[in-house]
Amino acid sequence: MIRNKILPLCLLICIHWVADAQTPVPVKRLLQSPYMRGASFSLIVRDVQEGKTVYSYDTDRLQSPASVLKTVATATALEILGEDYRYPTTLEYNGTLKDGTLQGNLHIKGSGDPSLGSSHFAPEQNKFLATWIAALQKAGIRHVTGSVISDESIFDTEGASIKWLREDMGNYYAPGSYGLSVFDNMYKLSLQTGAAGTRPVLKGTEPDIPFIRFKNYLKAAPVSSDSAYIIGAPLDDVRYLYGVLPANREAYVLKGDIPDPALYLARYLTTQLQQKGIRVDGAPSCYRIEAEENRWKKGERQEIVTTYSPTLREIASVCNHVSHNLYADALLKTVGLQYKPRRNEVVSSFGRGVRVVKEYWEKKGLNVFPLRMNDGSGLAPADKVSAGFMGELLVYMATESAVSDAFIASLPQAGVEGSVRNFLKGSKLQGKARLKSGGITGVRSYAGYITKDGKTYAVAVFSNNYSCPMSQMTRLLEQLLLQLF
Repeated sequence: MIRNKILPLCLLICIHWVADAQTPVPVKRLLQSPYMRGASFSLIVRDVQEGKTVYSYDTDRLQSPASVLKTVATATALEILGEDYRYPTTLEYNGTLKDGTLQGNLHIKGSGDPSLGSSHFAPEQNKFLATWIAALQKAGIRHVTGSVISDESIFDTEGASIKWLREDMGNYYAPGSYGLSVFDNMYKLSLQTGAAGTRPVLKGTEPDIPFIRFKNYLKAAPVSSDSAYIIGAPLDDVRYLYGVLPANREAYVLKGDIPDPALYLARYLTTQLQQKGIRVDGAPSCYRIEAEENRWKKGERQEIVTTYSPTLREIASVCNHVSHNLYADALLKTVGLQYKPRRNEVVSSFGRGVRVVKEYWEKKGLNVFPLRMNDGSGLAPADKVSAGFMGELLVYMATESAVSDAFIASLPQAGVEGSVRNFLKGSKLQGKARLKSGGITGVRSYAGYITKDGKTYAVAVFSNNYSCPMSQMTRLLEQLLLQLF
């Protein structure tokens, strides 16, 4: 009987000793800090070539990943769609074309491309408008009796996840993702500020979006930078301006999201056509409006021209380098198109994407229980993931994936470029780490690869609910990685 009691006790002590041995001293010091009281912390470092875990701490803990979740969205999209995939956007018409007059409508058919007209690609890659107009002129279309109608029906109308915070919606960094997007779904609002305490004057937007109605509650203050928000719901043309701006500025710019990109694109093309001498009689519209008014018709259309996005390899690189939320959410919804709903099942575009992601990685042998996704961007505080899952994903992408090079190259070099250009800068790891960073209120995280002495390591580190400023936590995690490597 005594032997039976001693054996489990010895095993428990041995297991505890092994787990404790994997927790490095720098992690223990970090956890003893007063600002980590009540916080949660996870870490994993795995030797990519050998697959063994070098360091680990609380790897099963569900953590808020913030933008580190973009690595899951980009890895899955590259795996499923391939690095050479390009999004098509097609200009079509219905009706009859005779003697330069189109008795019908022009349609812009979207496929979910988040990069149409994006500022993150060279101008020659964004000449979609010139290409469309040239194709219309070649087709001899000089008059459209109907309207320009955007067809964004490939995704649903839930552009922003219902799990996002109010403070995010309306801001440029949290645009909705739709079947048609343009110009990063972003505009710049110019303002002029006067003396402290006065209300800034709105001077206009770039691009011009006359249908937005701004409710201005801003104030000028004796500060050097703004603490201002543009708040508004998806598809709503009202935007609320709150906070303070620096006083006495001739020109100050805030950025916001285009509320209804599909409708805006139809309006934009209509204006551009009329400026080029192509008359359009009807009012611009989009699938959402036409369907709500029972005017949508599925009739056959004739293709005028199709333009294509940059490759998925390029899109994934922008997504992870600059932490582009629109790109990540669009990629999630795009892979979600492969999900086939069951009879009478209603699933959102976000929901379909999440199901495809989890099913895909489960089939690859990964434990997806710790993966709790609500979007592809990581903006939702309800998003959760474990360091253990991230370690498995990173090792797979480095050793088994056919798109390994594209995925690794999509992660920016720490201390050199992208959102981690200042992280590890001037240290021995500068240029030797490719990391995706993540940061929202109370969350600081990093995941990617570090190379040292000819070996590559998969690294994931998460810190949630700490009590110091994010900038301080960034420095602490930087020091931790330097001590570990």
